[in-house]
Amino acid sequence: MVSAVLFIGLILFLILNVPVGMAIGLSSLAAILVEGRLSGTYIVQNLVTGADSFPLMAIPLFILAGDLMGAGGVSRRILNVANAFLGRITGGLAIVTVVVCMFFAAVSGSGPATVAAVGAMVVPTMLEKGYSKKFTLALIACAGSIGVIIPPSIPMVVYGVATSTSISGMFMAGFGPGFLIGGALIALSYFYCKKQGWKGDDKHYTMKEKLLVVWDAKWALINPIIILGGIYAGIFTPTEAAAVAAVYAFVCGVFIHKELNLKSLYATIANSCSTTGTTMVIIGCATAFAKILTIQKIPVMISESIMGVTDNGFILLILINVLLLIVGCFMDTTPAMLVLSPILLPIALSIGLSPIHFGIIMVVNLAIGFITPPLGINLFVAARVGREELNTVIQGIIMFIIVMIVCLLLITYIPAISMTLPRIVLGLK
Repeated sequence: MVSAVLFIGLILFLILNVPVGMAIGLSSLAAILVEGRLSGTYIVQNLVTGADSFPLMAIPLFILAGDLMGAGGVSRRILNVANAFLGRITGGLAIVTVVVCMFFAAVSGSGPATVAAVGAMVVPTMLEKGYSKKFTLALIACAGSIGVIIPPSIPMVVYGVATSTSISGMFMAGFGPGFLIGGALIALSYFYCKKQGWKGDDKHYTMKEKLLVVWDAKWALINPIIILGGIYAGIFTPTEAAAVAAVYAFVCGVFIHKELNLKSLYATIANSCSTTGTTMVIIGCATAFAKILTIQKIPVMISESIMGVTDNGFILLILINVLLLIVGCFMDTTPAMLVLSPILLPIALSIGLSPIHFGIIMVVNLAIGFITPPLGINLFVAARVGREELNTVIQGIIMFIIVMIVCLLLITYIPAISMTLPRIVLGLK
């Protein structure tokens, strides 16, 4: 009865378009009232304890760092460098968009933030150069999902906290999948643009001009080196790295590039606070939801049910991927990670996967959720950036989803894509 109330309540609230955090909290409260052994204050307690975590402090700081980069001119300078070196290739602007999203991912940790920051710069230019709206907006929506795959990554932090898995190991494991997906999107963009006859930028940059563009962007280019290098050199933790990223972005925007004034700084911080508040409410409610699941032994029952279907590891991974892809259509990344990782991780461990490899599989699956309707938050952000109807973005997204799923299967069944760097650099098994 409690399990039925928990899941049916969640589905019902989501259908009624209740905000995700509130839907999880209300379904948890309904389950508590039916169960009878827990008090109504259990939700309130978990809103506090769920957010009371040192690693989770990285989330608001990475959100702030990403917003400051976009407003302070850091992102635009990265775009200029990519355009100087890649803009003349067939489909050059599309390729530049993917590269910039990959670079921006290395400091933001957020998919929607990547779409908003990069999309605001590239979408008008791509439309002006003759790229179709459906391709342009679908590309930025899909490329933005790399923001949670290439480290640092907010979902990786959430997974590490939820499963007590090394966050540094997760970050290191994200490079291979991130570059694989980025390369696949670049290849797709090249061949599709060639078929459509969309040529590269007409402007030819001399080597001197290229060097000048690189010099102008030097502070932006060394940002990921400082953040990720500091983590892996043991200088600071991922959480402390998030603080360094935010301070660095502030210094660049205010004192070096001088593009952040008091008014824009206030708007940027306000936007970050709004995003952080929403995220932390989701985390707190999802923590209560996950604990109720554990009390009712639902993770054990689901694990046994899935294992009862087959003990073939190949098929089990297919089933898990299908489940995560479906969940990603209806639930945001953070609550999905908090709710499902304790349920599915035991199954992954039973068939010999490492917690880090399985974490990457979950992150990539839920990253695809950013571009699959009806939730697909990157689709909404791209539509807003392009001032276009959502249907236009959806029309162009199908081929990108197919490419992402192919990459997901490669990441799932070839552990070396994720695990080679952690094994070499961190000595992980």
